[in-house]
Amino acid sequence: MTVTKRERLEKTIAGEQSDRVPVALWRHWPGDDQRAADLADATVAFQRRWDFDFCKVTPASSFCISDYGVQTRWTGNLEGTRDYVKRAVLRSLDWTELRVLDPGKGALARQLECLRLLKDAFGDEVPFIQTIFSPLAQAKNIVGKELLIEHMRTAPDRVKTGLNTITESTLRFLDAMRKIGVSGIFYAVQHGSYAVMSESEYREFGRPYDLRILEALPESWWLNVMHLHGSAPMFDVVADYPVQVINWHDRETSPNLAEGKLKFSGAVSGGIGRWDAMHNGTPVEVRSQARQAIEQTNGRRFVLSTGCVVMITTPVSNIRAAREVVESLT
Repeated sequence: MTVTKRERLEKTIAGEQSDRVPVALWRHWPGDDQRAADLADATVAFQRRWDFDFCKVTPASSFCISDYGVQTRWTGNLEGTRDYVKRAVLRSLDWTELRVLDPGKGALARQLECLRLLKDAFGDEVPFIQTIFSPLAQAKNIVGKELLIEHMRTAPDRVKTGLNTITESTLRFLDAMRKIGVSGIFYAVQHGSYAVMSESEYREFGRPYDLRILEALPESWWLNVMHLHGSAPMFDVVADYPVQVINWHDRETSPNLAEGKLKFSGAVSGGIGRWDAMHNGTPVEVRSQARQAIEQTNGRRFVLSTGCVVMITTPVSNIRAAREVVESLT
């Protein structure tokens, strides 16, 4: 009897035995991420080629804030991310002047159109999840990394006014997604890291807004993945978030996968280093890391992936090795 992707993932999240470990990789699509049809075509082609267990939709990080006035440009970054060349907030008072965005217009509307095209292509066969950046991550892209921290410490109330506006815009976008048929979201947390700010700062400027978004997700969205970006993640601070899967740079920072499973009740995702071995290594190294990860987790409550996006120049042979290794270990 054939196991569907959804059945495999649901069993994995619940800690039940399935036919094999699920696997998924995702990447940026620089240039193509500026148009709905091009991003949909690139995403569908990648999924059709590799048949991953779910598809993570990866627009440019500016999709959710372009209509505030930011501008970006791709300058060749191997991750496929774009550089910000114009910010929307230059002084702390500007946070109070942000307005809630209409998801029916501009860049948000284009992303909704991309999701509709993906639903037409995938139907119910392929679970797909939309990337949603946390309000604090969006704020960082609106103002810049250094100035965000400065404003948090010198004008906290103004920053919170801006975060409330960003959160409301995000909630309206999520509401507009409800009718499309996505399986969930990929919630990107970029500041839940001791290398970026203190735990008390994240509990004040990050966690409350995260929870406003995550607690508003429809019950029908059964595959919500949280990504903890960067080193020294505040794993314990977010381990109780209402998501089904947590993904982080487990090959580059603690906790490891086994430790993460002890802290979180859902599934953990990772196991392969996105630079070493996925980008710079060989298929043999990719398979070795994958096997280690499966052994470390006993193949339960585990989704094989990299800790973040794969590089746009990642060798095809290494992607193939990651995809095929789960079949060989059943």
